[in-house]
Amino acid sequence: MPYRIDLRTAGPGALDRLIDLGALDVEPLPGSGVAALMPDRVRLDDIADALGLDRVPNSPAIGRDSDSVWVLQPRPIRVGTATLVMTDSAAFGTGLHPTTALCLEALQDLVAASPPDRVLDVGTGSGVLALAALLHGVPRAVGIDTDPDALHAARDNARMNGLDDRLQLTHGGPDSVTGVWPLVLANVLAAPLIEMAPVLVRRVGRHGRLVLSGIPESVAPDVDRVYRRLGMQRLDRSTRAGWTALVMHATW
Repeated sequence: MPYRIDLRTAGPGALDRLIDLGALDVEPLPGSGVAALMPDRVRLDDIADALGLDRVPNSPAIGRDSDSVWVLQPRPIRVGTATLVMTDSAAFGTGLHPTTALCLEALQDLVAASPPDRVLDVGTGSGVLALAALLHGVPRAVGIDTDPDALHAARDNARMNGLDDRLQLTHGGPDSVTGVWPLVLANVLAAPLIEMAPVLVRRVGRHGRLVLSGIPESVAPDVDRVYRRLGMQRLDRSTRAGWTALVMHATW
C-alpha cells in the first residue's frame, strides 16, 4: 500500500527527485515544503538519501475504497480558458510536473497556430494531454499506453469531462497503431523516446509536428540528434526545472 510523506522544508529539486524515485503524486506545500505519495517498494532510507534528510515523516495513504488508486487530492487542471477535472489516479499526468506543463504549453501554441484535425498521445497516462487537445478544439484524439491501469484512468477522465466520444484509447506503443497524425505528443522518458524514434517518426504526417517531453536537460541534445537524423527539424526547445521539451517538424 502506498504511504504519504510530508516535508515542511525541502531543498531545490525535491519534487523532481521524488518523481524520479517513483512518486505516485507530489504537491508543493506552503513555504518550501512538499508532500508526496510513495509506493511501498520505495524505502524511506532511499528518500532520505535522495533529499539529504536524517528522517522522513510519513503516514499511511488513505484511499476512497479498497480498489482506489492514489493521488494526494483530486485537482482541476487549467487548459487555456477551460478546466479539466481529473479522477484519483496513479497514472502519470496530474498537470503539476514540469514535463506535463511544458507539453500543455507547446500543445496550446501549436493548436492555436495551425489546428490539427486529430492528435496522437503516446504514453497517455492519465489522458491529460489528449483531453487538453480536445478541449482546445481538436476534433479527435487517440491515446496509447502500455499500462492497462493508465488506459482505465484516461477513460474515466474522458468520461468525467464529457469527451469520451472523441477519445480512442489503445493498449501498446506507437507500433500498435497505424496511419499518421498531424500532431503527435510523447511525454515519456528520454530512453524510450530514443528507442521508439523510428516508429514514432513514422506516425507523424506530412509537415506534421512532434512534441517530445520527459527529457532531462542534460540529455536533450542526444534526443534531438536522434530525431534530426531521422529527418525531423527542431522548431522549439523549452526547459523548466531541469526538464526539456522539444518541438520537432516533419520536413517531408
